[in-house]
Amino acid sequence: MPVLTEVHVTQRLQRARVVALAAPDTPALAEHAGASLMRGGITSLELTEPVPTLIRAARRVEDLLVGAGNVRTAEQAELAARAGAHFATSPVTNTEVIWACRELQLPFFPGAATPSEVERLSLLGVSTVRVFPTMPLGGAAFVSALASVCPEIRLFPAGGIGPEALRPLLGLGSVLAVSAGGIVRGDLLRARNGERIEWMAREAARVVVRR
Repeated sequence: MPVLTEVHVTQRLQRARVVALAAPDTPALAEHAGASLMRGGITSLELTEPVPTLIRAARRVEDLLVGAGNVRTAEQAELAARAGAHFATSPVTNTEVIWACRELQLPFFPGAATPSEVERLSLLGVSTVRVFPTMPLGGAAFVSALASVCPEIRLFPAGGIGPEALRPLLGLGSVLAVSAGGIVRGDLLRARNGERIEWMAREAARVVVRR
């Protein structure tokens, strides 16, 4: 059985709007990142690599929605699901991973960078697509153009998105949520500077409230 159904995960992402990306080196840092985010009002963490020990550590933070990023093989999907990931993402599309995640009942958001790729995913029954790399392709203007071609698809942008890019992206009706870097900065995490991570999270959470 899934930890959360895709409907529940989508609802939680829609409420959270901002998902903080983090690349912790150890389970202790994964838990530290998650706890700092929650104190700052960001309720979802996406680990940049689908490492089971990191997923399990982040899951120890109460009420934190935990995603496994960069899931590119069926084996990685299975390991992420067993570790308790609430959802998985990928910057690319691999149909083998799509089928594996459906069998595992692990909500999965595959990646696309063109209208043709988004359309292909739509035909495969995917309703929410990870847009990657968002900022190098033009940021909010690109996402808006992509949405105009495929209006039935919800978009989940990632790729070079810092705190300053959140407001224009979150203002687009097609965007479910945004995976953002710069909230859990690597230097802050390695220094275990939870207060600063919490402050960064609080600033990002204010964007959600004020948009």
